[in-house]
Amino acid sequence: MELQGKIIAALEPRSGESARGPWKAQDFVIETHDTYPRKMVFSVFGADRLDRFNIQIGQEVSVSFDIDAHEYNGRWFNSIRAFDVRPAAQAVQPQVQAPYVSSGVSAMSSSPFGESPVSPAGNQFTETKDDADDLPF
Repeated sequence: MELQGKIIAALEPRSGESARGPWKAQDFVIETHDTYPRKMVFSVFGADRLDRFNIQIGQEVSVSFDIDAHEYNGRWFNSIRAFDVRPAAQAVQPQVQAPYVSSGVSAMSSSPFGESPVSPAGNQFTETKDDADDLPF
């Protein structure tokens, strides 16, 4: 999953020693720019990732993350762990498609099916014998 927004808080780093060796982690809070802004706390695990991401308060970022849950003493807890954090300017922007335009005809006067909504005489609607009674069927 991915979320884009502004880093509004950086919590104190945590570190410790495990069977595999020393570890380091830090939590950050990101706020979206939606009509109703959402906030999310995510964790970055590993000193190498913390150094590589170099997350700063006030920075616009795009966060790629995984969500998982674990149980402890009968209660469940969510874990949101970032695996990539990029400055928002480097985030991949969605491709915008150009409107359909057939050769030699503007997009307003053609349809994707090659039919023209305008009659050859230039009138948008041509009245036929069946339309003269003004009934909808």
